Amino acid sequence: MKTAGEKLEAAVMLHNIRSAHNVGSIFRTADAVGVSTIFLCGLTPSPIDRFGRLRPDIVKVALGAERTVKWSYEKNSLRTLRTLKKEGFQIIALEQAVGSMDYRKIKPARKFLLIVGNEVSGLPKEILRNADVITEIPMSGRKESLNVSVAFGIALFQLTNQ
Repeated sequence: MKTAGEKLEAAVMLHNIRSAHNVGSIFRTADAVGVSTIFLCGLTPSPIDRFGRLRPDIVKVALGAERTVKWSYEKNSLRTLRTLKKEGFQIIALEQAVGSMDYRKIKPARKFLLIVGNEVSGLPKEILRNADVITEIPMSGRKESLNVSVAFGIALFQLTNQ
């Protein structure tokens, strides 16, 4: 847990996010909150394509945040998660799952990694088993979930403003 006056270090992992627009939106929100690093994993597109060119679909939504937030592409999410855990990051998975906690009740450690997953299938059980905390946003309407970039923004602002 953090102590009074201690600054949080928030990092983010995007596991198999398919939509470049969601990635761009997450970059923009991460910049607004002061995220230290975004780890783009698996199928998640990066702001630079395999030919070294900026991806216009990410850049359009990120509005420059792809240049202001440090990012790294990592093929293997689980290996990256385990490395960050060894570096002292608390692992917080945002997912609707058995035993998940209301996002408003989470008290993040000084260093934490927020993981969000694929728009349809979410986070795999192997990642959830390696998380320190699984959190979710309670839904009151008929829809069972939010867009991943919207859910990310809600959770990240809550976690960083405590």
